[in-house]
Amino acid sequence: MNTKTISIKGMHCKSCEILIEDELKKIKNVSSIDISHKTGTATIKYQGKHLDHGDVVQAVREAGYELGTNEKPKIFTSNKDEYMQLATAGIVLALLYFILNELGLFNMNLVTSNNYSSLPIVLLVGLTAGISTCMALVGGLVLGVAGRFSQDNPMASPQEKFVPHIFFNLGRIISFFILGGIIGLIGSAFQLSSSVTGLLIVLVGLSMILLGLQLTNIFPRLSTISFTLPKEISKALGITTHSDSTYSHKSAFGMGALTFFVPCGFTQAIQLYAMTTGSFATGALTMAVFALGTTPGLLSLGGLTSFIKGKSSGLFFKFVGLIVIAMALFNISNGLTLAGVKIPKLIKGQIDKPISTQIDDPNVKMENGIQVVHMEQNARGYYPDVFTVKKGVPVKWIVKSVYPYSCASSLMVQKLNIRTVLTEKEQVFDFTPKEAGDIPFSCSMGMYSGTIIVSE
Repeated sequence: MNTKTISIKGMHCKSCEILIEDELKKIKNVSSIDISHKTGTATIKYQGKHLDHGDVVQAVREAGYELGTNEKPKIFTSNKDEYMQLATAGIVLALLYFILNELGLFNMNLVTSNNYSSLPIVLLVGLTAGISTCMALVGGLVLGVAGRFSQDNPMASPQEKFVPHIFFNLGRIISFFILGGIIGLIGSAFQLSSSVTGLLIVLVGLSMILLGLQLTNIFPRLSTISFTLPKEISKALGITTHSDSTYSHKSAFGMGALTFFVPCGFTQAIQLYAMTTGSFATGALTMAVFALGTTPGLLSLGGLTSFIKGKSSGLFFKFVGLIVIAMALFNISNGLTLAGVKIPKLIKGQIDKPISTQIDDPNVKMENGIQVVHMEQNARGYYPDVFTVKKGVPVKWIVKSVYPYSCASSLMVQKLNIRTVLTEKEQVFDFTPKEAGDIPFSCSMGMYSGTIIVSE
């Protein structure tokens, strides 16, 4: 048995290794191959005295690569045009944000007097989520990956670039149907804690930041970083062709299915309702119809990257990259809030209000020895979102939803073990604070939050 080591240019992930390995195995007398995209080398073990170098060169070219050594990418690009395009994209994004904010499109809510038990209402909630909070979390991830795919495959047709998004949404709908049925049966046992949910959202946000920075093309060295599956799992997902090296239909389907576990506030509100049904069929249909409602919004994002090519692509990908980074920061902020980490809410245009240390809060009334607090959940969150109660005195917290189909309607208070969907009917939470300190509460996405201050 003889061994030959060659250097290959252009490898950047496990998928590259699979593609080259499959071609090299076709060469006569080759018995095994060990490829590393990190070192840029392939070690070939073969039988006989000689290995035809021409066959090796041809096999590597068939996989879409060339023999040679990679130059280490620079940290920052030296191309001035890249910075000009980034500045232009930043200005356009800032103007677009200002216009949409002035039009009030960041406060979209569905107002209705019905409830989640009506599937048409669930569909409308899904449509609303698909162009708001789901687009910020799930859509941001899709936009980043789609942009990266289009950037790596500029010669792919619009249809080829769009098909993965169909698989993504199909996986999402099927997953929501199956898992919705399961949580309909087993109920609260399926719930994730706010800390775990916050951690998942932060992890998604970090991956989105990497994708966004890669799309800007300002940091060439970041292009060598990718999140990849083990080689065996990649093969099982069907990553065996050059066009699938970044995004395969099976992996797109799987990614869509996994979004059930990184939901936006609307999603968790529907999940909480599904848990209360006690029925596989009702839970499955409810979640599937919701996922179907989010599809138009998510598909529209996929379509953005399907028709971009030529000279305009550089500016477009930088614009997309900045959007993905902004969404990522928004999600990381929300995730940290869910995890109990206090940070200023600057991303939404909100500034954290100074917390009053006064003992007598005008929003808290004493009635028969009980501290009574009335709070309203509306389109912009909670009012009041900060109030002070006394330690050791029973509290009656009365909450009413004015906008029951907004993200804020999914209320979580981890310290009080409260996790519910607010309705137009008043809901009462009774508790007695036993120690001084803060009791944070928020929507299930961490987008809207508040604090109960317990005073000595």
